[in-house]
Amino acid sequence: MTTTQLPNVTLSTQANVYFDGKCVSHGFQAADGSKASVGVILPATLTFNTGAAEVMECVAGACEYKLAGSDEWKRSGPGERFSVPANSSFDIRVAEAYHYICRFG
Repeated sequence: MTTTQLPNVTLSTQANVYFDGKCVSHGFQAADGSKASVGVILPATLTFNTGAAEVMECVAGACEYKLAGSDEWKRSGPGERFSVPANSSFDIRVAEAYHYICRFG
């Protein structure tokens, strides 16, 4: 099931802009104290490094991703999630705008 609303959050109104505008997100904190971001990645192939573990949820669009140490590209579409370990990285390929929620920890 795709998340369509985020009730009871504190949202940062300042955007995080990465990769010359190919990725734009807004950080937020849920009522339980957990941190996450919501954003969009425009068509590109990018590499993200992680500090904390991350769970990427596709809200709209689709992507292909490849975790560090793997040669296999996997697809993720609306309502699907993939996990990335802490202190790692992943490559992401986007052909159409990929809307996501990234949960940390």
